[in-house]
Amino acid sequence: MENFIYEQQAAKIVFGRGKRKSVKEEVKRLGANRALVISTQGRKKEAEEIAACLEEVSAGLHDKARQHVPKENVTDVVQEMKDVQADTLVAVGGGSAIGLAKAAVLQLNMPIVAVPTTYSGSEMTAVWGITSHGKKQTGKDTACQPKTVIYDPELTVTMPPSLSLTSGVNAMAHCVEALYASNENPITSLMAEEGIRALHESLGNIVRNPHDMEARSLALYGSWLSGSALASVGMALHHKLCHVLGGTCQLPHAETHTVVLPHALEYNRPDVPKAIQAVARALQTGEQHVPSKLFTFIKDNGGPTSLEEIGMKKGDIDKAAELATEKAYDNPREVTKEGMKKLLTQAFAGKQPLCS
Repeated sequence: MENFIYEQQAAKIVFGRGKRKSVKEEVKRLGANRALVISTQGRKKEAEEIAACLEEVSAGLHDKARQHVPKENVTDVVQEMKDVQADTLVAVGGGSAIGLAKAAVLQLNMPIVAVPTTYSGSEMTAVWGITSHGKKQTGKDTACQPKTVIYDPELTVTMPPSLSLTSGVNAMAHCVEALYASNENPITSLMAEEGIRALHESLGNIVRNPHDMEARSLALYGSWLSGSALASVGMALHHKLCHVLGGTCQLPHAETHTVVLPHALEYNRPDVPKAIQAVARALQTGEQHVPSKLFTFIKDNGGPTSLEEIGMKKGDIDKAAELATEKAYDNPREVTKEGMKKLLTQAFAGKQPLCS
């Protein structure tokens, strides 16, 4: 066996139906007494329920979290944290709410309790991102790592089937890139393969029956594994491209990850045979072309398959290709402007990746 390094992420995981009601206990366990709840407008109802569960520990609700964490959004919530004398944040929702909480604690150091309602996996990482002047800056800081994560599958039932699918494929993308990360190791690879398997098995059932609690639980389990893998290794081309498209073209986060995944995997496929074998096992594809199988899975379940259909303009392809190659980053295959332009052109048109 080869030498490897695995960094264990320090977070308490509370998993199960109804576990959201333990939020006050978890906040108190951290030694906090004033918890500000953060959510988007779309998750205000769930956030209000969590705030009610906090009882006297609640310091109020900030329900203005936005996609891609705009800098001005961070400024507003930091000021509110000061005004209400908050000593902890409870982030209720997906990447937008949890991302805002992370960005805020970079300025005011305090713990985060994350209560995910999507499958983004952001809750398990110390990665933060802030968008300013059309560019998304990302980084990693252990201060951003939520101290406690409460996974309650009942909170995901109101997520529409379409968003459940794209959020789940976003989690799959974390797993896929973890399999070929430059610092991948046997532990994260086990998590990643099992995460893909759980998400692939559950997402189609959720699309067909959104109230299937067994499928909801399995998908949330898969998203936890994806976030755990994401937290321990670096990401590569897929995530770089999605950050560029999100910050520059203002494309929706989960949908962008969904469209790009098969194409990014196809780009890297010749250089990652071990990762391809693991994804094939998880998808039970046999000898079938793996990127094509992913594309078909997304299409058959009603997911988006082209960048054009989620709002990208054709004229942005060159700019995105340039930004994706602006700075060097780890990726199994060399990332070139010509290669990115070809990938983005294929993804823009929604062409199925085929074995060449």
